[in-house]
Amino acid sequence: MPHPERFNDDQANQMNGITRKGMRLLLMAGLIACLSGCNFDLLNPKGSIGAAEKSLIITSTVAMLIVVVPVIILTLVFAWRYRASNRDARYEPKWAHSTKIEVVVWTIPTLIILFLGVLTWKTTHELDPYRPLESSVRPINVQVVALDWKWLFIYPDLGIATVNQLAFPVGTPVNFRITSDSVMNSFFIPQLGSQIYAMGGMTTHLNLLADNPGEFPGFSANYSGAGFAEMRFVAKAVPAGDFDAWINQVRGSGSALDDAAYAELAKPSTAVPPRVFVTVSASSAAKQPTRRAPGASGPKPSRKP
Repeated sequence: MPHPERFNDDQANQMNGITRKGMRLLLMAGLIACLSGCNFDLLNPKGSIGAAEKSLIITSTVAMLIVVVPVIILTLVFAWRYRASNRDARYEPKWAHSTKIEVVVWTIPTLIILFLGVLTWKTTHELDPYRPLESSVRPINVQVVALDWKWLFIYPDLGIATVNQLAFPVGTPVNFRITSDSVMNSFFIPQLGSQIYAMGGMTTHLNLLADNPGEFPGFSANYSGAGFAEMRFVAKAVPAGDFDAWINQVRGSGSALDDAAYAELAKPSTAVPPRVFVTVSASSAAKQPTRRAPGASGPKPSRKP
């Protein structure tokens, strides 16, 4: 008498099929669950630079899929057609060359590479972050300082400064001058476009513009230590009247951003709530991004003997 727990081959195959189907359903459910929480800000631009970068991403992806999709389809077709059990497929073990295939597999990728090369050259110049945006509106200057682990925004022409809070008028170009008073960071507002690095002792430039009012999340896109995950801020694009009212509010409630306040601000801290300052003067504010605060945790420049 056979053992009661012994399965025959048919039962085993049936169980394996059920297990594989269950695993596929589980993986699909997990993928859907993961993607359901995603917010693709990069593909939901609110400014001209972000919109141009979205178009570049989509165009480049479609161009590359011209090769990728046929390769995937043909791989599946060839695997099915020339499987061992298909006796109707042609068997040519001595086949080695086809001029037609060679022309196709070299010509199409070459044309795509040429297209992407021209597209990259053109958009690299058009989307140069240092290039001022064409506008009849006078731009706003903002100095950005990456600290541990917070962002300091200085408005040198307005005599104010903020921490983890950025505001500017809708339709007005914003000229960012970006540096770091600690380790290297990366300044990024996905819905407005153009990630750019913040480095100690250096200044990088970025020009952005918001076409629509709203609040856009910004963050550091470069790991910079224990508080990196909390190094976030909100960029607010508001009507011109609301921006003027916000400036007056900051001037009326902000404390002075002097050397002592800056040195305290530069100390490592995480999850820092938005703060506002009244800078001592425009000239003093202009010096902040190019100097190191006492006690800053970033590495000091080494001196060779």
